[in-house]
Amino acid sequence: MKDLKLTLAILTVAIVWGTTFLSIRVAVETIPGWFVAGIRQFLAAIIMMLILLYRKEFKWIGWNNLKYQLIFSTLMLIVANGMTTVAEERVTSSLASLVSACSPIIVFLGSIAIGLQKFSFRAMTGIILCFSGILFIFWDGLNDLANPEYLLGVIFLFIAIFGWASGTIFTKKLNLQSGNITLNLFYQFIFAGIVQLCFALVFSDDYNFENWSFKSISAMLYLSVFGSVAAFFAFHYALTKISPVQVSILTYFNTIISIFLSWLILNESISAKFLLAAVLIIGGVFIINYTPEMFKRKQIKQ
Repeated sequence: MKDLKLTLAILTVAIVWGTTFLSIRVAVETIPGWFVAGIRQFLAAIIMMLILLYRKEFKWIGWNNLKYQLIFSTLMLIVANGMTTVAEERVTSSLASLVSACSPIIVFLGSIAIGLQKFSFRAMTGIILCFSGILFIFWDGLNDLANPEYLLGVIFLFIAIFGWASGTIFTKKLNLQSGNITLNLFYQFIFAGIVQLCFALVFSDDYNFENWSFKSISAMLYLSVFGSVAAFFAFHYALTKISPVQVSILTYFNTIISIFLSWLILNESISAKFLLAAVLIIGGVFIINYTPEMFKRKQIKQ
């Protein structure tokens, strides 16, 4: 039964997070991006609060801890998640997922810059592969960058991955104890949700609620319940059973699943160069993050 729970947790993370970019693309078809991001985080916060109330764990976390949670929320939810959502109003979900897959490279380079990691020949090989993949992504699309909307979407994607990388590096640098993860995440979600909804009211040109389709609303609810809550709990359950390095392998499957579903469901065009770019980027990230622990069966003792 324990192995079954672990298997379900791993499948949940791989599949649900693999469908995130597809769901965002469907949601922003009729709902402005900032509304999608804000409502997603706000509903996730409500779900987290209900869980905390049920467990009788809902409480004030103190100003010092709140400060850190707001920083995490700003970098990883408002900037990374929010800008990715807004970007998908202008670019395909497959492009968004593949560019986002480059974030570990930014994390690695940033970690070297502040002395958290050391540079190596293997790392240099991985970085070259990743940047080669980025070149292949835009090989046939240089003319598309002349389109202001497309260019803005690409810029938003790179802002998003820098936000995610900054949040990850910040976490590693401080090496904070996680404490009550659900409680911390509630504060992150509620702050991000309120800020993003304010952005939605300010920056959305047309937010006529009557134009929001059932399909887009369903995708947004899916992102709230499964993308932000269910996958999160599954991810942390998996971390209690296997090492973080082993769990990190799931990120490679997320990108593959996302690209496949974008082609299958949204009929997005996937060229041979795009597939080669995917292989180069995923391969480069794998080389940088590879450790022998990835394929060991030894589990963490609780």
